[in-house]
Amino acid sequence: MSDNQILTNRISSFFSLIRQSLNGELQDYTTGSIRKAVILLAIPMMLEMCMESVFAVVDIYFVSHLGKHATSTVGLTESVITIVYSLAIGISMAATAMVARRVGEKNPEAASKAGMQSIFISLAVTLAVSIPGFIYSTTILRLMGAEEAAIKIGMGYTRIIMGGSLVIMLLFLINGIFRGAGDAMMAMKSLWLANICNIILCPLLIRGLGPIPAFGVAGAAMATTIGRGIGVCYQLYHLFNGKRLIQFTIKHLAPDWAVIRSIIDIAWPATLQFLIGSGSWIVLASLVVTTGHSDASAGYQIAIRIVMFFILPAWGMSNAAATLVGQNLGALQPQRAEDSVIKTAQYNAIFMALVSIILLGFTPSIISLFTREASVAYYAILAVRIISAGYIFYGIGMVMASSFNGAGDTRTPTIINLFGFWFFQIPLAWILSKTFGMGPAGVFIAIPVAETAISIVAYILFKKGKWKLKKV
Repeated sequence: MSDNQILTNRISSFFSLIRQSLNGELQDYTTGSIRKAVILLAIPMMLEMCMESVFAVVDIYFVSHLGKHATSTVGLTESVITIVYSLAIGISMAATAMVARRVGEKNPEAASKAGMQSIFISLAVTLAVSIPGFIYSTTILRLMGAEEAAIKIGMGYTRIIMGGSLVIMLLFLINGIFRGAGDAMMAMKSLWLANICNIILCPLLIRGLGPIPAFGVAGAAMATTIGRGIGVCYQLYHLFNGKRLIQFTIKHLAPDWAVIRSIIDIAWPATLQFLIGSGSWIVLASLVVTTGHSDASAGYQIAIRIVMFFILPAWGMSNAAATLVGQNLGALQPQRAEDSVIKTAQYNAIFMALVSIILLGFTPSIISLFTREASVAYYAILAVRIISAGYIFYGIGMVMASSFNGAGDTRTPTIINLFGFWFFQIPLAWILSKTFGMGPAGVFIAIPVAETAISIVAYILFKKGKWKLKKV
């Protein structure tokens, strides 16, 4: 066979895998080619996270044209709402680990029960967060260092986002249930539907059209909340219609306290893990606004949206590692679980290297799509270039963290995050920005330095293999 024929066959095989992954057919990921399993899961998961990144970019694109105060307010609100994201991701990670383990054990009934119990937990947690967030939205913005003009413009945005945090929680959680079952295509469809609605509604509600009034920056919050709400309705329909591997029925609506305790045991360190990370981002955002004011804050928020736009697909690929680890440990195949993680990490590192090259080369052109204010663009370009320098390590670190979480060992990455973010990244950012007088640039530098250190430590602990012994 000639080299051209070999190349043609490989390309044909790859596109065949893509088609298979997008068909949404249920697969057994505990047997067969690991490469095939990673690709089948990773493609829809990456596309899912691409759409999650579009959420942030669409909002900031339209809001950035309303001025720096609107942009700063949205950014500060998003910094606070990451607490809700952390709670959602933490509980969804527990659901993914529990569902994946039961699916690996070939027990879909127990997997369905675990999924429903995780929803009960999320409802209770969301009420405890969203009500105070709605009532004290102005106080939250003021504590974050927002200027009075920014608070006046963006108060409505903050109230709507905080008040509608339930749909954020459910969208993340239910997609975690689908991913644990290996039903990555359904998770992708849910987020795509939510995003398409957001993209359509965002300009309409911000600017107004015909009988639709212009709500300004609050319109962005309305569009996002409505879009996510539609996505959640779509998810619930497929969970209750009895056609997926995970099937909710009336009997699952009764609380099972033993399962709830098991999920909480995994979820609280997972939630703390992401709260630690999101809390550090809040401190960093506050450092940026206090050392560089609204120009630096607006630039930083634009930069973070762009950075996350490219990081989230890599996070999607790392989610494939969580599913593969959970299902293979459930099938009593720990070595296959480890091999799956290493293969996923290799693919993620390659992807992030390509993204880093693109960002470093085309940053000014990308930033110009979001702002024409020279002072804002300066900080945005600086932040993107500095933060993207550590992309390869971000990719590897995300896969390592997902592998621990997929095994149900949520404590290990929590401890890593605590020391990496709060005892290293934040002090480093403070010293560089204030003690050495580097301002916002010092904060930007601290991010890739800390993320690289975290990734190295996570890899070392992963190779020790204690996560293989975790019982779920």
